[in-house]
Amino acid sequence: MVTDTDWKLTRTFTSTSGDVRWDRLGPPGRPPVVLLHGTPFSSYVWRAVARSLARDHEVFVWDMPGYGTSEMAAGQDVSLAAQGRVFVELLGHWGLAEPLVVAHDFGGAVALRAHLLHGARYRALAVVDPVALAPWGSPAFRLLGEHSGVFERLPPALHRALVREYVASASGPGLHPAVLDRLVEPWLGDPGQGAFYRQIAQADQRHTDEIQGRYGTIGIPVLVCWGEDDTWIPVAKGHELAGLVPGARFEPIGGAGHLVQEDAPAELTAVLGEFLRQQQA
Repeated sequence: MVTDTDWKLTRTFTSTSGDVRWDRLGPPGRPPVVLLHGTPFSSYVWRAVARSLARDHEVFVWDMPGYGTSEMAAGQDVSLAAQGRVFVELLGHWGLAEPLVVAHDFGGAVALRAHLLHGARYRALAVVDPVALAPWGSPAFRLLGEHSGVFERLPPALHRALVREYVASASGPGLHPAVLDRLVEPWLGDPGQGAFYRQIAQADQRHTDEIQGRYGTIGIPVLVCWGEDDTWIPVAKGHELAGLVPGARFEPIGGAGHLVQEDAPAELTAVLGEFLRQQQA
């Protein structure tokens, strides 16, 4: 398990939803791969996979507006609709016309919206436990979203305890304490506490309803990976999604919960690496 806390994004792009921190790994000119994180996470969850893929690819990582080290601000639009637009802006900024894309959780919805609604072109797409099919949102997620104004006013110690429990539940076998600390850190203090509840409050199933009927039109290679022990989004959703996308391959990851990158990084990297190499043959 990679627990280092040295992961840092060194570059900034000013998007329509605020400043986005991003970086690239690997030799320039290699086949480009873009990694998208989910919620309530950041690019940090991709650190082990990104470094492995960077041996053969130029890997682009970023923190979505309102997440990680990117800008967090009151009134900020951090919805799935906004993130899809920002991703298209980033692809243009990076000059990537047809990259390989790997996306987790909400990042899956962001990548799918950018492709299906905004014309973003990918060479291939791999999704890992994505938010893609209705209904979604656990009872706890819905409760937090419906009463975000109340939860924003929690005393800091109670807020910290809530976020730690929530993030920890994404893992099947459990997170290393140092990893859990790093995942929770961006959501603490000001403006992190407000940003945590803001991104949940703005999560709206209509943003996947708008694209769910279009999955049958996807014409690129698609890999659907899923942690078999995911308690956030059951593995049955993975089978369902793979069945809706023409030619999609389904790959279950044993012993992993929703946060597959932390629970089974070696297994996930092997599956992704094989899939990405096939697209370059």
